[in-house]
Amino acid sequence: MKPTLLILAAGMGSRFGGLKQVEPVGPNGEAIIDYSIYDAIKAGFGKVVFIIRESFADAFKEKFDKKLQGKIQVEYVYQELDNLPKGFTLPEGREKPWGTAHAILVARDAVKEPFCALNADDFYGYNAYKVMADYLSESKKESEYSMVGYRLKNTLSDFGTVSRGICDVDGEKNLQKIVETTKILKKGKEIVSIEEGGIENQLTGNEIVSMNNWGFKPALFNILEEKFIDFLKTEIHKPKSEMYIPSVVFELIQEKKVEVQVLEANSPWFGVTYKEDKPFVVEKIRELINKGEYPEKLF
Repeated sequence: MKPTLLILAAGMGSRFGGLKQVEPVGPNGEAIIDYSIYDAIKAGFGKVVFIIRESFADAFKEKFDKKLQGKIQVEYVYQELDNLPKGFTLPEGREKPWGTAHAILVARDAVKEPFCALNADDFYGYNAYKVMADYLSESKKESEYSMVGYRLKNTLSDFGTVSRGICDVDGEKNLQKIVETTKILKKGKEIVSIEEGGIENQLTGNEIVSMNNWGFKPALFNILEEKFIDFLKTEIHKPKSEMYIPSVVFELIQEKKVEVQVLEANSPWFGVTYKEDKPFVVEKIRELINKGEYPEKLF
């Protein structure tokens, strides 16, 4: 059974200022997602599932359906604010999606095989898909998860703060702890995280971070539903509260319900957080094309 690629693309791109999920960065109008799917097909994935808002559907289908036909199975699921468990109703004024854990949960009917869940606007590199596909194909236990890790210093933006899950990894490359850190930025030659009240913590840059490139098994969906219900009981009326998948994974590690293998991809990572990041991404993709790692036209 080939693994599935689950692409999280329902976010509004508030810092970017538009629908960055389909923003062209390649020489023929390709988005970062195009490179993700190209790499995934090459690595052995059999299906791609887009998690989007229904209002994005026409733009996505126009961009992807025709060119992916016959290359990989494609499905769409919609992460809507009112897609809540029984007994809960959408509070007035809520505009922000419920977070990455909720995004994965809404895909439960479309995914019955081991799957990789990742961000739409991050360029992970071919090796990230290869090591993940190999792991998902070889791992047999429902409690065995995986994550592709990157060095913090290679994942920052020159134009503002970023959110990263900072990881503790043991000698056998098992994830021990992950802390979602929401305001990390370059400050001169230093890298700092900023807590509430403006308190700064210095970081080395060599920390292993999660870029939301996760390998999961289908049994996760039942776990997510239970944890999302618990989350809503306390957080539903907070307009900006989100349920992050790294936080859920950390809880499961603490509860000794899962083991998470940290995979090393040795691939370049770059992403579009702010509009100012785009020229750098365009340049990096051009370099990879010039090296022969990608064709001039993907599909």
